[in-house]
Amino acid sequence: MRIDGIGPQRSIDHARIRRNVAPGGKTPSFKDTLATFLGDVNASQKAASEAKNQLIAGKITDVHQVMNKSEEAKVAFNMLMEIRNKALDGYNEIMRMRL
Repeated sequence: MRIDGIGPQRSIDHARIRRNVAPGGKTPSFKDTLATFLGDVNASQKAASEAKNQLIAGKITDVHQVMNKSEEAKVAFNMLMEIRNKALDGYNEIMRMRL
């Protein structure tokens, strides 16, 4: 049995990287990316809330669907909180620098 050595990692998805480039050939700013992510988190929270309301009203009988939407919203919100915490840590680190 022949075992090949580990070569350089070439599994980078270049199509995904190109897809993140804005129509003018520019990459989106952090502000634009964050605003898009905030909108996605908000939509996820609204979808989870709507699913819960429909379950209470009896329009949805699949509890798994409601739990899935709730967990998706929870994970997205936790990710948003971690991004916020890292941004604040970076800001605080810059403010502690001496000039």
